[in-house]
Amino acid sequence: MNLLITGAWQDARNMIPRLREMGHAVEFLQYEKDPLPCGYAWVEGVVCNGLFLHHPIENFENLKYIQLTSAGLDRVPVDYIRARGLEIHNARGVYSVPMAEYALAGVLQLYKHMDFFRENQKKHVWEKHRGLAELAGKTVCILGCGSVGAECAKRFSAFGCRVVGVDINSEPRAYFDEMYQPRNLDGILSGADVVVLAIPLTEETRYLMDAGKFRRMKPGAILVNISRGAVADTEALTETLRTGHLGGAVLDVFEEEPLAPDSPLWELENVIITPHVSFVGEQNGKRLAECICTNIRGWKEKHNAF
Repeated sequence: MNLLITGAWQDARNMIPRLREMGHAVEFLQYEKDPLPCGYAWVEGVVCNGLFLHHPIENFENLKYIQLTSAGLDRVPVDYIRARGLEIHNARGVYSVPMAEYALAGVLQLYKHMDFFRENQKKHVWEKHRGLAELAGKTVCILGCGSVGAECAKRFSAFGCRVVGVDINSEPRAYFDEMYQPRNLDGILSGADVVVLAIPLTEETRYLMDAGKFRRMKPGAILVNISRGAVADTEALTETLRTGHLGGAVLDVFEEEPLAPDSPLWELENVIITPHVSFVGEQNGKRLAECICTNIRGWKEKHNAF
């Protein structure tokens, strides 16, 4: 297969010899917005992230295979890909562990008021806080039960939480005490102490968490968003947090990134803001390389290539 790989895969240059040993011709493009190092017609497979935001997919007339370095599919023309029967893989499972650890850490930080103690530490102040909460016994609703949601469920379950999953595939699965269809979400929100958003951004999920959903959430509940910013209506979320209805939010993704300096979210004391880093972990490179090579090897075996 003629493979075009981009700098979205940080270890791409180091992996070129391995891909060539597997029998593939390889061209490398550091920045996806730049001109290709080859003709569009040459490309049969790509390893990329946002390549088709800069190069129309229609130009790749011989494209058969797409491997994304991201878990989300919101940067590729999914309808076009499906209509033409192109094989596509995301980076399923690569970033799930650090994202789940982030979700758990954020909730614990709010429950244990770690910002209060950190500030006092800076000032050398010995002061107790009597409002620390326990995670054990809480109900955690995980919206989106793919690999990220499953890793979240594993960790919250280990802390003694009742874990409820909401997914279009509501079959029973490990670490989830109960599974429900999205149509049941309103009722579940009213009883959840923590709501974790781990769903992909699609036209159906855009602004899924709107003003009505936030009002239905249990008073004092915490929202964690590690999916995509546009899954939640930012204005409605900000207003709900301002009123004190929610206990807090852990936000790693936003509708517009970077988050504007004048966004009121920065000023809310019960909000943790991070710059889209929940996926970061030192084992990502190894997991991504194995994911990519396994999928490419599978394509070769399936098509009896070479």
